[in-house]
Amino acid sequence: MAGDGAGDGADGGTHVVVGAGLAGAKAAEALREGGAGRVVLIGDEQERPYDRPPLSKDYLQGSTGRDGVYLHPADWYAEHGIELRTGVRAHAVDRDAHEVVLADGERVGYRKLLLATGSSPRRLPVGGVDLDGVHHLRTLGDSDRIAAAIRSSSRIVVIGAGWIGLEVTAAARIAGVAVTVIESAPLPLLRVLGPEIAEVFATLHREHGVDLRLDTDLAEIRGRDGRATGVRLGDDTEIDADAVVVGVGITPNTDLAEAAGLEVADGVVVDARHRTSDPDVHAAGDVARLWYPAFDRHLRVEHWDNALNGGPAAARAMLGDETPYDHLPYFFTDQYDLGMEYTGYVAPGEYDEVVVRGELGSREFVAFWLARGRVLAGMNVNIWDVTDPIARLVRHEEGFDRARHADPAVPLA
Repeated sequence: MAGDGAGDGADGGTHVVVGAGLAGAKAAEALREGGAGRVVLIGDEQERPYDRPPLSKDYLQGSTGRDGVYLHPADWYAEHGIELRTGVRAHAVDRDAHEVVLADGERVGYRKLLLATGSSPRRLPVGGVDLDGVHHLRTLGDSDRIAAAIRSSSRIVVIGAGWIGLEVTAAARIAGVAVTVIESAPLPLLRVLGPEIAEVFATLHREHGVDLRLDTDLAEIRGRDGRATGVRLGDDTEIDADAVVVGVGITPNTDLAEAAGLEVADGVVVDARHRTSDPDVHAAGDVARLWYPAFDRHLRVEHWDNALNGGPAAARAMLGDETPYDHLPYFFTDQYDLGMEYTGYVAPGEYDEVVVRGELGSREFVAFWLARGRVLAGMNVNIWDVTDPIARLVRHEEGFDRARHADPAVPLA
């Protein structure tokens, strides 16, 4: 069945968004605010669009209810003239016909298309990953199952000491569950933070009773009668567990883009206006590898803030706005009594020093990553309302004065 075509809509065209996560939902909202005609938002989950950070933080801990994670009330989409299609999978993009082909064969024509297909949890290449009691965290349902596992377990194993793994670990420890974390690197978050600051998170979790097994290889997830019972490490050490949570990164969902012949390289490659190699197709969120003028390179940023701001920016570009996206990468975490914000970007090995404002041991500080005297990124830990001055330093709108910026007695602003 052929859907309404690219020529429909008050503005002479239909705008289709594939992916009903944060980036897609905020893009649909911006399209409506920008005067688009017909707006179709297609999501393969049954749930209406929701926020993902709570899934490993307050929702997982039970301090935020289910209604608190949704981006809009259930009737908001119809009231704003957005056709929300949940539980629908986009099967293909026919660029010649300007149509999205759905799994049931329906075709939805588009004038402009946004791919906000997100990402999927990376799977471990070891035995036992398909056992019951092995969990990955990406969806609302995943968070519900992990929360249930935490409630019913006395001990769990978390594989991977990245942001998701450590946030799940914190939630489990707060609930009184014993946690062993398996990480192949010498420190948690080493690739993101480097050894100077990664040690802060290692100390934090050890102080809260976490058994950190660092620089450790996983051989298999053990099980009995189809259910996970623990793990076996590379040195044949066995660790029992009632549940296993795997958090070893994500992979961008580029299948649609690849099949459509768009340029893909660890994500859908887009310019600073979120345009793919096809000017009528845009991409945003986890799946997009975006050109950042501030860093003179393409980056695929997997964090909430990128979806929050990138989705609307892509929508504005779909409506003809030529303004380049210049929002700096930003992310945050909350673990136990540590809250943190990070602004900027620094690749592993691309900085030559870290300047700390405050004391690492107090867990109240600001850290600056520098290369050749220029600030690449800054992170504030348990110190608030400083992201704007940090961003100005990252943008090189003002020079970095080591004595002044490292002195907690001198206001950053």
